Amino acid sequence: MAALTRAGTGSRQERPAANRWLVLAVILTAVFMQLLDTTITMVGVPSIQNSLHSSFGEIQLVVAGYMLAFACVLVTGGRLGDSYGRKRMFLWGMLGFTAASAACGAAPDALTLICSRVAQGMFSGLMFPQVLGIIQVVFSKAQRPKAIGLYGATIGLATILGPVTGGGLIELNIAGAGWRSIFFVNVPIGLAALALGVAIIPESKAAASRIDLPGAALLGSGLFLLVLPLVIGRDEGWPAWSFACMAVSPFVLAAFAAYERGRTRRESDPLIDVRLFRQRPFTLGLVATLVFFTGIPSFFMILLLTLQEGLGYSPVKAGAVTLGFAAALAIGSARSAAVTRRLGGRVLLLGCGLMITGQLAVIGVMYWAGTALHGWQLLLPMFIAGAGGGFFIAPVTGVVLAGISARHAGSASGALATAQQVGAALGIAVAGVIFFGFLGLNASSSSASALPQLRQQLAAAGIPAQHQRQITDGFQACFSARAHATDPSAEPPACTAAARQIAASPASAQVKTHVEAAVLGHALPAARLDDFTRSMRTSLWWQVAAFTIALALCSRLPRVRLDPAAPLAGGA
Repeated sequence: MAALTRAGTGSRQERPAANRWLVLAVILTAVFMQLLDTTITMVGVPSIQNSLHSSFGEIQLVVAGYMLAFACVLVTGGRLGDSYGRKRMFLWGMLGFTAASAACGAAPDALTLICSRVAQGMFSGLMFPQVLGIIQVVFSKAQRPKAIGLYGATIGLATILGPVTGGGLIELNIAGAGWRSIFFVNVPIGLAALALGVAIIPESKAAASRIDLPGAALLGSGLFLLVLPLVIGRDEGWPAWSFACMAVSPFVLAAFAAYERGRTRRESDPLIDVRLFRQRPFTLGLVATLVFFTGIPSFFMILLLTLQEGLGYSPVKAGAVTLGFAAALAIGSARSAAVTRRLGGRVLLLGCGLMITGQLAVIGVMYWAGTALHGWQLLLPMFIAGAGGGFFIAPVTGVVLAGISARHAGSASGALATAQQVGAALGIAVAGVIFFGFLGLNASSSSASALPQLRQQLAAAGIPAQHQRQITDGFQACFSARAHATDPSAEPPACTAAARQIAASPASAQVKTHVEAAVLGHALPAARLDDFTRSMRTSLWWQVAAFTIALALCSRLPRVRLDPAAPLAGGA
């Protein structure tokens, strides 16, 4: 995520830090927790669904709600820190984030979990912007590059460890907590960081500015009116209110733009300075960033669901498949500064090109392997895609802000950071509509692909041809009903009827056991594997399209050359 560069502007420190490196450890703990919670939840999606009997739309909101709330509070959080003290806002953010994590872990139902995740995102947005401001105050100019380097490494580490850590915690099932441990783990860490932060973080402020709460409310309302119906509209059968919300959303966002234009004209500290959009490179870069970020989180959501629900991987094994991407992302980010100084803004084209190549390679491997797919076969394509991510995410802020004056750097950086999170939330919403829609569309052909082996097993068990037809018809009806269901843990009526049909047959108990083994042990997993892999490789064209559009937008950016002596403003 791009850092809010205005955090250090005009800072005044009230007292020196007793131990600046310990201060750094405390604030980087917050960064690690926040970014870990962005990815750690994705690997827990199947476990959460089965535990809370939640729909696909609800589980998407668990992920996207956090990102969207984070985005809507991010810039306002930075302003609050400047005006009322970065230490104070950091500690309030940490306290709220820790409490919200406990509420997530204890959630008795999906609605409570969603609300708690939104609260987590809001407190993250309050806490995160303070980090670079505190670094600017605590460290001298000579020490600052090392501290910022550790900040970047922390971001990379959180990216790498998210799915694997989540999978490991779920599999360990500490005290029977299961998926809840991915949230409970934040509580002791957060409390320890809070206690240390109170004692050692120095207070600092910048020039006081007006807080644009109406602007933040309009932006948040407009985005939630767009994302909410996209996420849960399918589950509800696309009712009239879902289309009404999407129709109203552009008008609310237009009201936000008009309100920000008025605040900009009055020099009244707007949430986003609309004069920035008069600069074509900034506008192109902002849109490219938003579009690029629609692709990455949505890809991981689809991938981790396919690995666990389709291939039957455990959470930790599914998380391990993402290590190639994460490692390449870290390497690409580390090398991006050198590459940017050689290529200038064209480094973004390299990043988009590698990301497209990696996604096409994933699709190619899935077509080639079919239902014989193994997670390790995706490691090389994902490594290529991860390198592309590193060559885009790390330098994009420096490239886009190259022509922005110092006066507007904070507003521009905040807008880019917000665009990243908004893009991620929108990507999950749209990709969910596509992927879960394809699961239903492909259900008939996927169940049909499992019928030849099922018939062979039924014939070997001595089932008459007439009963074989009843069993296979019941299996297909049950599988189709499950594929179209909003709650995958619920038992559809068609499946109940099929089970009763087997139970009521005149066959012996031993034969019925063979039939159940053939249906549940072989046909059902084979059909699920075919359905998930087929739907994933089709849905990934959404990601390819997103990265291609980002490539086209970046190709229109002017060729900039950054000062080799200047550090790149970047993020992840």
